[in-house]
Amino acid sequence: MLENKVAIVTGGSRGIGAAIAKALAASGAKVAVNYARSKEHGQQVVADIAARGGRAMLARADVTVPSEVEGMVRAVEAELGPVDVLVNNANMSFPIAPFAEYRWEDFERKLCSELKASFLTCQAVVPGMIRRGGGCIVNVSSGLSRQPGPGFVAHSSAKAALDAFSRSLALELGPHGIRVNVVAPGLTLTDATASQPKAMHDAIAAHTPLRRLGAPEDVAGAVLFLCGEGARHVSGTYLPVSGGAHMI
Repeated sequence: MLENKVAIVTGGSRGIGAAIAKALAASGAKVAVNYARSKEHGQQVVADIAARGGRAMLARADVTVPSEVEGMVRAVEAELGPVDVLVNNANMSFPIAPFAEYRWEDFERKLCSELKASFLTCQAVVPGMIRRGGGCIVNVSSGLSRQPGPGFVAHSSAKAALDAFSRSLALELGPHGIRVNVVAPGLTLTDATASQPKAMHDAIAAHTPLRRLGAPEDVAGAVLFLCGEGARHVSGTYLPVSGGAHMI
């Protein structure tokens, strides 16, 4: 489905990002697995893709640093070719705390880093996509951007801003054949959520229409759909991947 396409997956070394990278590669894409600190995990993702006959490369960059993003894109283009697909999945950490106790510095850091990462990566690949007359961008948001939870004021605000950013890009870039969409996972079982109480997971699953929490592969499947020919007339959409917990 994505034969000979070149994709960059930011935050591709672990969890949802790793599942997305593997899914794209399994569909024929040549994949750049971006990481900032988890080199060993990234190497394992690349090795897993190669073991299944795919092609991938490791691409280190802090996606909030312009020079590193530009260097990453140059390296990917030199080794794999022009970028057709960009998946912005890099995680920006944040404290979970009530709004009354939240520090502006922490709120600002989450909001700015979330948008800066996607802004920089999109600006790095969009000119080439415009020249070639097409491309696909998928930004990984969160169900919390529309249905907030206690303590997640920074995360919800940042992801809601990412949603609006994505709609603006879909509008501006559509005439160039570039599609921009958002995937919004619900609670997904990764190493980042493994320490959460089982009782909380069970309660959320019980109130989810499909009666289970998400797996990274569930999110990867939605991203794969949006990147493929089956979604060639889909742009500016917000796709929840939450088992029906977030309905729009």
